[in-house]
Amino acid sequence: MHINSLHSDPTHGFTMDTHSDATASTTMSHPAASVIGAVKSYGFGGGEVRALDDVDVDFTAGRFTAIMGPSGSGKSTLMHCVAGLDTLSSGRVLIGDTDLGTLDDRQLTQLRRDRIGFIFQAFNLIPTLTTAENIALPSRLAGRKVDPGWFDLVVSTVGLVDRLDHRPSELSGGQQQRVAVARALAARPEIIFADEPTGNLDSHSGSEVLTFMQRAVAEFGQTIVMVTHDPVAAARADRAVFLSDGRIVDDVDDPTADGVLARIRALGGVR
Repeated sequence: MHINSLHSDPTHGFTMDTHSDATASTTMSHPAASVIGAVKSYGFGGGEVRALDDVDVDFTAGRFTAIMGPSGSGKSTLMHCVAGLDTLSSGRVLIGDTDLGTLDDRQLTQLRRDRIGFIFQAFNLIPTLTTAENIALPSRLAGRKVDPGWFDLVVSTVGLVDRLDHRPSELSGGQQQRVAVARALAARPEIIFADEPTGNLDSHSGSEVLTFMQRAVAEFGQTIVMVTHDPVAAARADRAVFLSDGRIVDDVDDPTADGVLARIRALGGVR
């Protein structure tokens, strides 16, 4: 796989403002994902535990949303169900207008591949592939050609132009997570789910990754839903949704670190 021809020009004739204006005009007014009456139960009878208890929430396109709550609140379960990695006991999840409950396994796999991006705490890069090859991998697996201009713009945005020929073992943790962010963006998904994306990073690297995610939303019109336990990370989002005991208990626009921390403490802990 040869990707070097894709990065001779960092912007390839694109301007971020032009792209963001065009994207924002088409994405800002509708939900990228919707959750309706979501219930997720484990166990039976007296031993039943409801990880999600009648949850209703929309994730608006073109926004950065943080999901927060104490340990066991249901935040990771919610993200996994919305991303099609787990199934609900009852209720509905829609990606755009597509009801995940109507899809068979093959269709669900195709939807995750073609319309959803993922950023994980553990990076999940392929160790034998270069940075460029890791970034291009989702598009290659889907049988799509990599758009050279978009590839160059994403790589330039996350600051990886001089690391494209490096393998993951030759990169720092922060650089590896930037590769994961670029990989999610490069496929141009409708929505990106990020599970504790700064959990394995020091504060400086974590701040860099969050800045890139903010830019993806502000400049590219990307939609990002992030599960995090970190109030500072949540304060980078446009919105914070708080869960407790499987239910949404608060929904705040323009969150601050102090406000998020106070809310989490009131709910009984950070994790």
